[in-house]
Amino acid sequence: MPPFAGSEPAGFPKPDSNIVSIDVGGQVFQTTKQTLTSAGPKTFFSRIAESSGIYAPFIDRDPEMFSLLLSLLRTGNLPSKAKAFDIQDLIIESKFYGIETLLVNSLSNPSQLEPFNLQKSLLLPLNGRDSPSALAADGACGALHVAHGSKITSFDWSLRRKATVLTHFTAVDSLLALSPTLVAAGANDFSGLQILDLEKARVRETLNWENVTKSGSTVQAIGSSTENMFVSFESSRRNSNSILVYDLHTLTPVTEIGHNEIFGADIDSAIPATKLQWIEGYNLLMASGSHSGPSGVSGNIRLWDVRSGNVVWEISEKVDCFADVAVSDGLSVIFKVGVNSGEASYVDMRNLSNESTWVCLGDKRKVMNSGKKEGIGCKIKTQGNQVFCTKGGDVELWSEVVMGSGNTGRIFKKNLMGRMRDMGGAKITNLAFGGSTMFLTRKDQQCVEVWQSSSREF
Repeated sequence: MPPFAGSEPAGFPKPDSNIVSIDVGGQVFQTTKQTLTSAGPKTFFSRIAESSGIYAPFIDRDPEMFSLLLSLLRTGNLPSKAKAFDIQDLIIESKFYGIETLLVNSLSNPSQLEPFNLQKSLLLPLNGRDSPSALAADGACGALHVAHGSKITSFDWSLRRKATVLTHFTAVDSLLALSPTLVAAGANDFSGLQILDLEKARVRETLNWENVTKSGSTVQAIGSSTENMFVSFESSRRNSNSILVYDLHTLTPVTEIGHNEIFGADIDSAIPATKLQWIEGYNLLMASGSHSGPSGVSGNIRLWDVRSGNVVWEISEKVDCFADVAVSDGLSVIFKVGVNSGEASYVDMRNLSNESTWVCLGDKRKVMNSGKKEGIGCKIKTQGNQVFCTKGGDVELWSEVVMGSGNTGRIFKKNLMGRMRDMGGAKITNLAFGGSTMFLTRKDQQCVEVWQSSSREF
């Protein structure tokens, strides 16, 4: 049986008309061929547009659901009345018509993130007693992977369906989403980077670094660009480290940068990169790492030209070393949160030099005089042109203030996020963004908080 049968209602348009009539569950809808073909080639709707003739196609589906999806085709967005329907029902219908991608773009497009309108909308419970150790979100659609103990739990883009798999790790420290069903996972105490097929619950491949001592190699950080995956390895004996570059699609090695063999008390080279971030607009890889010793916390931030294998800029940190680092490609700024002060600071990438220094966004007195380590565990992330910094149980949102043409400096303003009832709570341990959603976890809690704009409430 074909998916639709023919009928001929009164007043049906002529065969050469641009108007198409469709009978869905006994209710007739009229639209244009252009609207139907906007669903894309070889879709259910495009076939209707191509085959429209003197008979109205009949589709044995829910007409109310169809009206919502027809509005999606016409405007690119669901109408407000869609909030009265269950998102899972919409997903089922969108899959039948072959337009789930359009539905995802409508509800989870990163461009729809409203930083000043984010509020806690739901909690995603996790199985077991372990608190989350790492988050990896799909930046495009908002699918989420959560590492907790030896398990990885995945939620689809609607956050309604989840699946949990066991890994070989005692605990997962680094996690990168390669696709909605494929992740790269590593641990500080387990050799090798594992590529996990979550759908089939198996290890598809294990990647290792062949170091000089022939010992195992643990994973310290993972990052990616549109073409490559970057992995920071450290030998199990902790006397060598390196950053390996892999082709993101074939997972074959491309090159190696930042290879360090440690001799004696050479502390600087002993620090492996514990965070990797690709800066698309500059074609550079940011690699940062820190070390805690008797004299305090020290570290370095390097910008690598991956093609040449050279460091194009570097800064060493000792006075108020970073607890976390993030780069905003759109703002051309490197941000850090100080491990001692807990304050956010920045360096303008448009004026980088060996003399570049940090400019404090917050209380400068804390940076100069802090004897405490108030920034330990603080996280800093950039999303679009916004900067998110965690402080204890709260999230600060920093935004650049647009100044007149005569001003050469840059000014950032701080805002506290969420409603009063969302503020505070246990210390935030992880922060991630996917689609138009912010995810965060808190100390000793077996769940993930989902923050969405108040305009999206399904």
